[in-house]
Amino acid sequence: MTEHQPTDHESIGAPDLTAAIRDAVDVGFPSTVADLANLVRIPSVSWPAFDAAHVAQSAEAVAELLRGTGVFDLVDIRRSAVEDGSELGQPAVVASRPARNGRPTVLLYAHHDVQPPGKEEDWETSPFEPTQRGDRLYGRGAADDKAGVMAHVGAIRAFAEAAGDFDLGIAVFIEGEEEWASRSFANFLRDNRELLAADAIVVADSGNWDLETPAITVALRGAVAFNVRIRTLAHASHSGMYGGAVPDAMLAAIRLLDTLWTADGSVAVDGLTSADLEPPAYDEAQLRAETGLLDGVAPIGDGPILSRIWAKPSVTITGIDAPDVANASNTLVPEVLVRVSARIAPGQDASAAYDAIRAHLEANAPFGVQLGFEGVDLGQAFLVDTSGWAVEDTRAAMAEAWGRPPVDIGVGGSIPFIAELVEEFPGAQILVTGVEDPDSRAHSPNESLHLGVFKRALLSEALLLASLDARGSEAS
Repeated sequence: MTEHQPTDHESIGAPDLTAAIRDAVDVGFPSTVADLANLVRIPSVSWPAFDAAHVAQSAEAVAELLRGTGVFDLVDIRRSAVEDGSELGQPAVVASRPARNGRPTVLLYAHHDVQPPGKEEDWETSPFEPTQRGDRLYGRGAADDKAGVMAHVGAIRAFAEAAGDFDLGIAVFIEGEEEWASRSFANFLRDNRELLAADAIVVADSGNWDLETPAITVALRGAVAFNVRIRTLAHASHSGMYGGAVPDAMLAAIRLLDTLWTADGSVAVDGLTSADLEPPAYDEAQLRAETGLLDGVAPIGDGPILSRIWAKPSVTITGIDAPDVANASNTLVPEVLVRVSARIAPGQDASAAYDAIRAHLEANAPFGVQLGFEGVDLGQAFLVDTSGWAVEDTRAAMAEAWGRPPVDIGVGGSIPFIAELVEEFPGAQILVTGVEDPDSRAHSPNESLHLGVFKRALLSEALLLASLDARGSEAS
């Protein structure tokens, strides 16, 4: 994946309009940051254990921001059933204005829900009280993905102010449960297909190469997550009386889980594949700086570092239900529940990957332990087709806004719903952009947004809207 050099035919519209959009972004930026801060103050965690009223409050706030742009014929808050039909998903915000005079339609996606904050003592400032320190705004959702929401709102404001009347069709979909597996996403697309249909889709939920270099995400790993229940005993027994003769579930879990990796930490599961990608240069020092890898702790895996993150599978144990140290007794534990979270390479089917991991665990179960599998969540990997006109326009807009061309990147994380967007809108071009940088720490304590990156990302999108508005019927 390499830096793209713009060609002569790539442009972002008339110079006067470009200058007017820059001015509008500059003037409106303080208000945009203030609106973002107001959204961050709403603790819109979409997980079931948290108050759903906060997600509803966040949806109302986003809807008001979209209504305030004055460009939409419709702004609404809607919900659809989750995949199994058992309940409604969290509220999402939709907005629409139809295209005129043969112009294309662009769908702008982001999500207004956030991850749980975790332990408040791990934060330097309160997670839901946005705090600016230097060039960064701190708070849960400040980057992921309320900044994505505000990049769309700010770009629409700036473009509409600079352009006046325009013909571009714009649809907006601000999801309310992306951090809880987007369980109603597919149904929501089907329920609102006519409203959301577009020629190009901008997914503002990714990152940039660094503080000075924009990026287009062209590869995303898929996700496979499930619980495995490991049982060895019908009931707990005294560890002094029977330890050494009876295998407890914790011993079995440790032995079993260790088979998932080779000695260097590479995944050792037959049937998991790798992708053939060419990442930019990235060394161990940069990895250490971005991840906080402690001195003396070695990276894992083999091959180029970015290939390990973008193009190869990984397996992580993200949770274990077992007695904690404070409640530990001299007991052989009869049962352990483990959460396995795997990332799979672009090009591999998520169901096939799950089957491979399950088969590996069953084949390597020690001592004849009983295994049970439950809570399976699958998300498909994705490779972006970068040959279309919308990608061309995006590259040019980014180069204009940032002063340098974008880099094509992969992401080790997953955005599983992109595959569902492609399935529902097969003719649409997908653009995965974002406002994050390597130090944003999304999902972690002290999540933050670099305001310079945010402003350039917002300007890029406003310029992209102008470029799409200048396109005729050949784009739609």
